[in-house]
Amino acid sequence: MTGTVRYEIEHVSRYRYAFPARECVMLLCLKPRGDRGQRLLNFEIETSPSASVTGETDCFGNVRHVLYLHREHDGLEITARSTVEPAFPEPLPERLGAGAWRELLSWGESVDHWDFIRPSALARPSTLLDEFVSGNGIERTDDPLEGLLRLSRELHRNFSYVPGSTSAASPIDDILQSGRGVCQDYAHVMIAITRSWGIPARYVSGYLSETGRPGEQAVGNATHAWVECLLPDLGWIGFDPTNQSLVDQRHVRIAAGRDYQDVSPTRGVRQGGGETSLEVDVQVIQKGAGERTSPEI
Repeated sequence: MTGTVRYEIEHVSRYRYAFPARECVMLLCLKPRGDRGQRLLNFEIETSPSASVTGETDCFGNVRHVLYLHREHDGLEITARSTVEPAFPEPLPERLGAGAWRELLSWGESVDHWDFIRPSALARPSTLLDEFVSGNGIERTDDPLEGLLRLSRELHRNFSYVPGSTSAASPIDDILQSGRGVCQDYAHVMIAITRSWGIPARYVSGYLSETGRPGEQAVGNATHAWVECLLPDLGWIGFDPTNQSLVDQRHVRIAAGRDYQDVSPTRGVRQGGGETSLEVDVQVIQKGAGERTSPEI
């Protein structure tokens, strides 16, 4: 499929406190990237009550915003609006060249891809991971691309997508033990296995369009997470094990990091406020031509 697809996205985070807070400092990771074929046409952040918001770029090239609110408030609403034209991926070859594994393993001898080859906080080896890999016959194949596609299929086959079954801080052992999780769990397991093979892998946060009909609003929370793996001659290739698919024009990239902790949409500290509740509402409206799909998110 070729052409242009445009998404208008509104991402609202509503924090409610048990009693007024006196001060709040937050780090926001909500701005979609404008690179690798994805075009960011517009982005803005609005807060209620109004707060100071300044931008910065982290070590992975993601744009973050630091929010400062230095007065009493009983809640905080953060609204990020984006207009994005996603990238249309190039077709992949059936296999990589004969020397692909040799080149991949040589990358492990340098520091260039250190962050994405070594284990990270939420994507690390464990006894349950070893048992899952051996129990399902998951292993490196002769061709890295073929092996990654098989791995994505195996994760989709073995896990059930169950919203609320895990939390943002859940280790991969939770989904490995119960077989139930959400997109970030699928991504963390794939990253842990892929890195154990010597393939650089990173966690990507973003949005997934549930509809291909122009002007139709997606239903529910459209935040999503997937995996990008670095392959010889191809560069970073996106895999979506939650939906057993390659990343395509339905996916809008926000940020990439070692795991969820590097790219969480909002995090911060405050003085006062007591118990806090968070409600997130995301709307993705497609403005271009497309095919109707019903992926899991």
